[in-house]
Amino acid sequence: MALIELEAVTRTYQVGTESVRALRGVCLKVSRGEWLAVVGQSGSGKSTLMNVIGCLDTASSGRYRLNGHDVSHLSDDELADIRNREIGFVFQTFQLLPRETALANVELPLVYRGLGARERRERARAALEKVKLADRMAHRPNELSGGQRQRVAIARALVTEPSLLLADEPTGNLDSATGEEIIRLFEELHRMGHTLLLVTHEPRLAARCPRAVRLSDGEIISDGPGREVALQNLRDDPRLAAPEPR
Repeated sequence: MALIELEAVTRTYQVGTESVRALRGVCLKVSRGEWLAVVGQSGSGKSTLMNVIGCLDTASSGRYRLNGHDVSHLSDDELADIRNREIGFVFQTFQLLPRETALANVELPLVYRGLGARERRERARAALEKVKLADRMAHRPNELSGGQRQRVAIARALVTEPSLLLADEPTGNLDSATGEEIIRLFEELHRMGHTLLLVTHEPRLAARCPRAVRLSDGEIISDGPGREVALQNLRDDPRLAAPEPR
């Protein structure tokens, strides 16, 4: 059974009197343990697809199954529960609480689950150790580098042991050297068996993924090895930086 299964998914927004079709019959399957990049130019539907997969938005039509659950027509409360149990989010802007330590930031999703303080602390420590930040647990975000803050965000996403790690432009706010550190961390998480889905406009990142899909005008127009799809995207938009060889 696929972890993610989209069948003919559409998403239409009403903007004034105009209907905007952001997704047009998207079909996609992602197996457990896969590492997939979603690429495309601005306006291609990447963000809308991420929001649907992440249960932050619902499809206008079609079917979406996540880890065996049909989430196509769930209520907002049911979607929130699915997000908390099944998905770990990593954002471009980190979204850490500035007055809290790294440890407290990582504990936060477990607070929403109602776990006791001791179990929260133990699991948050383990997650920070997994991203190589055992020596920064007591530091606040303004005491950390950009790469360290993104590692805290990744630890927070991992602490609930989600089925899916969903990252939105995870290297977008980082310099190239720090971005490389984060890519290597994703490679390590993939080797550990985590399922990763990254939304990115950076061919350098997409090229490192075993698989990538490319969107254009709300449709998937290519699906294959990350490097091949990244190069196709680059040829259509030469303003993007060329992907680096492995």
